[in-house]
This record gives sequence, structure tokens and C-alpha cells, in this order.
Amino acid sequence: MDVITMPSTNSLIKKLKSDFPKIKFVESDVFLWSHAESTIDFVNNGDTGLLLHELAHALLNHIDYSRDIELLVMERQAWDKAKELATKYDLEIEDEFIQSNLDTYRDWLHSRSTCPKCNANGLQIKSSLYHCLACNNKWRVNEARTCALRRYKHKT
Repeated sequence: MDVITMPSTNSLIKKLKSDFPKIKFVESDVFLWSHAESTIDFVNNGDTGLLLHELAHALLNHIDYSRDIELLVMERQAWDKAKELATKYDLEIEDEFIQSNLDTYRDWLHSRSTCPKCNANGLQIKSSLYHCLACNNKWRVNEARTCALRRYKHKT
């Protein structure tokens, strides 16, 4: 369920630096696209599919989102673009790998939208505010993409 990789991440990075000179590629312990810095952080000898996925965010000019569902849409778009890029670089990203990665965002979205009072799914009404139609509860959520999800009772 991994990406079929080239001999090394370094050889792909060299090609990407040549093909996309306006984007900086920085070795890191995570894969990450930073629009503000036009930088892709990558894990050396990491999964090339994740590297192409972050490049796809850059090429699609993904900057920010206002609703959680928009993040899921952006992730789907980036994986579609990453598959296109993989073909260009003689790589293959398996659909199971993509779905597994998308599942992390689906799970994140579901957790954020679950009412802490009655466990029904609520509606996002602002960037960090949800409302439950079942019990009328409102709660705030933290970013929680890289840390534990927290839900707090909303003060009206």
C-alpha cells in the first residue's frame, strides 16, 4: 500500500527543484506545504507520494480554508494532482494509500462535528464553532490537525 518509489528521494528532489525553481524544498521530519514561505518540508527517504501531495498543494495554490469540509476538498484535489505528477515522474500512488490518508481527514472532520453532549453530528457555523440540531448544544473546537482535538462548551 505504499507508493512505488524511485531509487531515492534525493533524485526526485533534484528533479523537482529543477522543474519548480520558485519552490524551496527543505529536509524536515514532516511533509508540509507552507504558502507563506513557498516551501515544501519533506522527509528524506520518506514516501514520495506524500512529497508529490505537498507539491500538489503548492501548484494548486492551496492557502487556507474557512470550513472544515473545504479542507477535505483541498486534500482530495491535492491527491488527484499528486497522481498526475506521479505519472510525469514515472511513479504510482496507489488508491488505497490515498484513501488511507484521506481517512485521517474524514475522521478528524467527524470528531470535530460530533456533539460532546449527545454525540449527534452537528453543523459548522463558524471556523471553530459547531451547533447540534439534535440538542441545540454549541461547542468550539481547536485546530487539532497536529494535536489532540478539544471541544469546549460555547459561551453565548
